[in-house]
Amino acid sequence: MTILQGLRVLDFGRYIAGPFCGALLGDLGADVIRIEKVDGSEDRYTAPVTDDNQGSGFMALNRNKRGMTLNPRKPGGQDILRRLVATADVVIANLPPDTLESMGLDYASLAAVKPDIILTTTTAFGVGGPYGNRVGFDGVAQAMSGNMYLTGYEDEPMRNYFPYVDYTTASLNTMATLAAIIHRMNTGEGQHVQGCLLASALTVANGTLIEQSILDNNRVATGNRGQTAAPIDVFRTTDGWILVQVVGNPLFERWAKLMGEAHWLTDPRYATDEARGDNAVDISERMSRWTAERSTAEAMALLADARIACGEVLTPAEALVNEQVVARRFLEPVDYPGLPRPAPVGRMPVDFSTADTGIRRRAPTLGEHTDEILDELGYSAASISEFRNARVV
Repeated sequence: MTILQGLRVLDFGRYIAGPFCGALLGDLGADVIRIEKVDGSEDRYTAPVTDDNQGSGFMALNRNKRGMTLNPRKPGGQDILRRLVATADVVIANLPPDTLESMGLDYASLAAVKPDIILTTTTAFGVGGPYGNRVGFDGVAQAMSGNMYLTGYEDEPMRNYFPYVDYTTASLNTMATLAAIIHRMNTGEGQHVQGCLLASALTVANGTLIEQSILDNNRVATGNRGQTAAPIDVFRTTDGWILVQVVGNPLFERWAKLMGEAHWLTDPRYATDEARGDNAVDISERMSRWTAERSTAEAMALLADARIACGEVLTPAEALVNEQVVARRFLEPVDYPGLPRPAPVGRMPVDFSTADTGIRRRAPTLGEHTDEILDELGYSAASISEFRNARVV
C-alpha cells in the first residue's frame, strides 16, 4: 500500500526545494504531476548525463512523477490550469510572488478554483522585509547563516558542495504540507504553506547562533577539526582518509583506552567536551599519529570495535560501491532514455514497516504524460492537437 494514494499534487517547482518536496510526496504514493515550460524547465538540463542534455539532478528529484508541459500565460493555458487545479489537493511552486500571480498560481487564484487547495511555496528570504523581493539559491542562505564563515579555513570561507539548505527546506515543506493535509481533513480548510531558504539555514545553525549571542565567543573556521568536542577531525591513514567523531565522556574514555593512554582521562585540559574542544589540536595530533600507522581498513575495524563513530572519506565513485550502500539499496538502479546504464537514484531515505515508498516510475521525459493528463481532464484529441500547435503545451 501507499500512504497518500488518491492525493494529487501539481509540481511547478524548479531546481531542488520544490521538486524534492514533490518527490517525497510521490514516494508516499501521491499522484504528482511535474509541470514544466514547453521547452523544459531549467533544472531538466542541469549537469547533463545524456546526449540530449537530460540532467542528473532532474532524474533524482522527479522520480515517482508524471510529466506534462504547460504555458499558463498562453490563450487556453489558464483553462487547462483551472481544470488541473480543480482536480488537485496540493500545488507546489517555488516561484517569486509576482510570478505566481502572473501565472495564476497565487493562493487567492487557486482557492477561487478549489477552496480547500493547499499551496506550498518557497522563497529565498521570506515574504516581506528588506530582502523580500530578492532572489537567491542555497549557497546564498549558507553564506548568510554563518555556515560558510565557519566552514573551511579562517582565511577562506567555504560553501558546502552539496546543497543542504535546499534539501532541508524541501523536507520541512513536505512535513508542513502533510500537516496542512491533516488540518484540512479535520477542518475542511486549505492554506498557504511557505518555506524559506534563509530560515532553514538559520534553523540548522541555531545552536551556534545561540552560543554566539550568549557567550560572544566569535568562533572562526578550523577546517575539519571540531571545536566543541574532540577528537573530531579528518585523519590520514596509510592509504586514505577517515573521519572520527568523539562526543561525550563515555566515547572519550573508549578513545583513550584505544590509544592505550590513561593520562587523557586525568588531565583537566581534557575533562569535558568543552575543554577538549578548546584543546582539540593536541588530541587531533595524537589521533593523527595513530592513524598514520594504519591502513583505512585497519583503523576503521579498530575504531568500530571500540564503538567510536568513524567513516571512510569516500570519493563519489567509492560511495556508489560502498558495501553498506549496496547492501541497503539506498540507491536503486533506474533506467532512463538515452542513458548507457541505469542511473543510481536515491529512494525515499526513510523506511516504513507497512507502506511501499520505493521508486515506482522514473523521472518523466519532457511532456511525456501531457496527452494522457489532458485526456483525463476531458480534452478531445483535436483540442490537444490545437494546444500543441499553439505551444500552450
